[in-house]
Amino acid sequence: MMKKLITSVALVGFSFVAFSQQDAQFSQNMFGKLNYNPGYAGMDKAYCASLIARDQWVSFPGNPKTFLFNADAYLPQIGGGAGLTVYDDQLGFEKTLEVKLSYSYHIVVGTGVLGVGPTLGFIQKSLNGAWIAPDGSPNGADDPLIPGAGTSSTTYDLGLGAYYATPQGLYVGLSSTHLSAPNIPGSGGNLVKNYSYDVARHYYVMAGYTYNASPTWDIKPDLYIESDASSTQFQLDCLAEYNKLIWFGLGYRMSDAGIALVGLNYAFPGSKSGANLKIGYSYDFTTSQIKSYSSGSHEIMLQFCFRPIPVVKTQFHQNVRYL
Repeated sequence: MMKKLITSVALVGFSFVAFSQQDAQFSQNMFGKLNYNPGYAGMDKAYCASLIARDQWVSFPGNPKTFLFNADAYLPQIGGGAGLTVYDDQLGFEKTLEVKLSYSYHIVVGTGVLGVGPTLGFIQKSLNGAWIAPDGSPNGADDPLIPGAGTSSTTYDLGLGAYYATPQGLYVGLSSTHLSAPNIPGSGGNLVKNYSYDVARHYYVMAGYTYNASPTWDIKPDLYIESDASSTQFQLDCLAEYNKLIWFGLGYRMSDAGIALVGLNYAFPGSKSGANLKIGYSYDFTTSQIKSYSSGSHEIMLQFCFRPIPVVKTQFHQNVRYL
């Protein structure tokens, strides 16, 4: 994220050509897999919807604020699962909006299931003209390279992913977002010919395991790697879940932050569909050079899942004695 901030400053102050270095980071990415990997769609054999809201580097002017919505469902009629992702990231006066649909075709491999599929959607980049320049002048009025009226542009976006999971609690995922590395030309004012975003292709690796330490305790380590081929970010987490009800844990994002996580899993009593609600919270202790200016990062997660109840068809037959 620091690299993204530096990019935004360089964009308005120097060349007005922006390069999206990294997608937004999430500390609870174990609950946002669909955003990174379309192969995950429907792998839990349930209907799920989740929301993650992140307020990063609190107290830092123009700090990133990110919202992520995922919804996916297992649909045996199409041989796998489908999903919807809406991603909104605000960084200073720069905003990114993504909306994409995912499809995953499920294949039984060994003791587990492999989900493979694409994602297709659009990505929009925009700059808000109502901002204050570092020297205090409003709307960049003193800089002819800054669009005082704002600007926005949209293009298509592609991704591809593979996700493998076993009943024993092991999962591994490989994926790429912004696969076409699209260029988003600017619009507005007299900057059309000079203004553009080059969206970098991103690569993701995720892996995790659920270890049943006892009848009441599950230990869940996971690894998350993100790269745009010029910089790479690693995150390692470990959650301890008690009685499938509450969890807590720690994580570390390389050269960025230590992470504390806590959450609650509420199963609705008497629900035949196994409906449950997860509520999670994480706090990042900033360890990078920005720690002197930041009060850390807060993140809230909500997830609701249920499994459709199979419809039992009533069968009738006639006895020839009563024809």
